[in-house]
Amino acid sequence: TDRKKLHTAPLGQAFRLRPFHVLVATGGGYAGYRKYEDYKLEQLEKRGIEVPVRLASEWEVALYKSVPTRLLSRAWGRLNQVELPTWLRKPVYSLYIWTFGVNMKEAAVEDLHHYRNLSEFFRRKLKPQARPVCCVHSVISPSDGKILNFGQVKNCEVEQVKGVTYSLESFLGPRISTEEMHFSQAPPGNSFQQQLVTKEGNELYHCVIYLAPGDYHCFHSPTDWTVSHRRHFPGSLMSVNPGVARWIKELFCHNERVVLTGDWKHGFFSLTAVGATNVGSIRIYFDQDLHTNSPSYSKGSYNDFSFISNNNKEGIPMRKGEHLGEFNLGSTIVLIFEAPKDFKFNLKAGQKIRFGEALGSL
Repeated sequence: TDRKKLHTAPLGQAFRLRPFHVLVATGGGYAGYRKYEDYKLEQLEKRGIEVPVRLASEWEVALYKSVPTRLLSRAWGRLNQVELPTWLRKPVYSLYIWTFGVNMKEAAVEDLHHYRNLSEFFRRKLKPQARPVCCVHSVISPSDGKILNFGQVKNCEVEQVKGVTYSLESFLGPRISTEEMHFSQAPPGNSFQQQLVTKEGNELYHCVIYLAPGDYHCFHSPTDWTVSHRRHFPGSLMSVNPGVARWIKELFCHNERVVLTGDWKHGFFSLTAVGATNVGSIRIYFDQDLHTNSPSYSKGSYNDFSFISNNNKEGIPMRKGEHLGEFNLGSTIVLIFEAPKDFKFNLKAGQKIRFGEALGSL
């Protein structure tokens, strides 16, 4: 009897199911299944076959959210900081280069032994001549990436990919007080979209750029503008690749993001850096108070920070092409801005673009 107790007690404890473990296992398995489905959709698109939109149900989104992506992203961040032995650097980075098609000839430092850890390699700088900044067009691409969508904002809804939208107000949050902005007060009865448009005859435009893991991970100022305010939304860190963006409505509103708002010569201008799986760390160079991917946060919360003060009544001036921030892997940048009705994008949905190339102009 004693021997029986000795062997069965630990067995009972070993096979005791806990809710956290069930959620992680189920959510992780489902996330893997979704990755496989995304791969199949990509293959169909490459063959020119149009894929019908199928949005995730609430339980599917909840199941995906059960994966501890924030915890995994922090763990990945720490792993990236581990210094690699000199002899191991070239094999590790070469595998990454081969997997994601990185062009190291553009890097300021091509020698792989120079990068002490994965984080330094991800955030590598480019040679100055590698990305010439277009001087002709008024708005340039702030980063390397793939154009997911662009165009006019209609009915307070923005397309993250074709046919899948999200709410403009949910994405940007409540309108910032006019004391912090240089805009005139819009009539209170107007819609959120109309309140952002400050000049008669202007329209609101948007552009979504997806950064793949092999892309250059820094982002720059897309035009000459002044940053007045930063709003940080803690949130989930779900994947933002085109397959998932096509599947989850309001994906960008679920995920952690940093919204920079201000104005340019035509009125309202904003740039939003959206976090993703393994990309909880978003850095804005001039904002030392920003800390992303904290261990805990309140659902639906956000925090504001104004760059306008008694000593600085204008905000942070940014020149077109100037360094603005960086991701630690790759993610998405969303531009939402006001411009005259004759503003035209020089883009095609799905095209690859590089930092410095033209997005559009008047």
